[in-house]
Amino acid sequence: MELSQIRSTVAEDSAAVDRLILRRLESEVVLINQIGHYIVNSGGKRLRPLAVLLSARACGYGGDRHIDLAAVVEFIHTATLLHDDVVDGSELRRNRETANAVWGNEASVLVGDFLYSRSFEMMVEVGLLRVMEILSHATNRIAEGEVLQLLNCGDPETTEQRYQEVIERKTATLFEAGTRLGAVLADADPETEAALAAYGKNLGIAFQLVDDALDYRAEGAVLGKNLGDDLAEGKPTLPLIHALETASPEQQAVLRQAIRSGDRNKMTEVSRIIDTTGGIEYTILLAQQFAQKAQEALGILPPSPQRAALAGLADFAVRRTY
Repeated sequence: MELSQIRSTVAEDSAAVDRLILRRLESEVVLINQIGHYIVNSGGKRLRPLAVLLSARACGYGGDRHIDLAAVVEFIHTATLLHDDVVDGSELRRNRETANAVWGNEASVLVGDFLYSRSFEMMVEVGLLRVMEILSHATNRIAEGEVLQLLNCGDPETTEQRYQEVIERKTATLFEAGTRLGAVLADADPETEAALAAYGKNLGIAFQLVDDALDYRAEGAVLGKNLGDDLAEGKPTLPLIHALETASPEQQAVLRQAIRSGDRNKMTEVSRIIDTTGGIEYTILLAQQFAQKAQEALGILPPSPQRAALAGLADFAVRRTY
């Protein structure tokens, strides 16, 4: 199932989310409008709000509050992107200059703060304590993931377990929260809520694993950022961690030095070592396993176009090339 087919099952809902995002981005402060619109309209896949919409409809929800929560999830994600790009010193995202490259770090951080506060404003309007509990916990977990990733930067001793702790918090948490919210809005039973949360968590892990594999293999123009950014930022992601565990002592020395220095000039040599040790294949295989777990979690739901689309979304997460 292609992404366009997946979106078509909630086309009206998706259009409503887009309209709401633009409306709630409005501020009397001109710079907030400029940066907010710049990053929100920069061509992201918007998989997180899509997962919210699909999970709510797959659980039988007939209202419209999932529109609000899908926009909230996208605002939280956008805020993390603004902050991430400042922390990482990134200059390119989705084939465009990052907001911090255009307006500076200070403005990017402060507009990220605005998006966080606006998202909490909107979730309060929904009026469900459970919603606020889920999303406040999620934002804390995301922050923990960011700090853990910072601790791993430049550290060649980072293990696969430490790496997975980062991606579970940093990426999978918001997917998990979003799909759980769909079940909560539909007043689903605890078993269904847990299953939708498991779906989101496994989907998020699979998505990040593929992202990290693409950073060593995709075409930079297709990927939408500079190839090798993870290496330049000193981030030991799974392809590199696996290579470190299986490479020869001489190759390990090269990889360790590259991680410590963040030397993008070593990208060709590092990529060659990752290829010879099967780091990409190992990462993609693991992503496929998590995607399968996500699909298996959907078995609790009755058949519907939205359930099929959720399964297709997990498949897309590991098939994509961007």
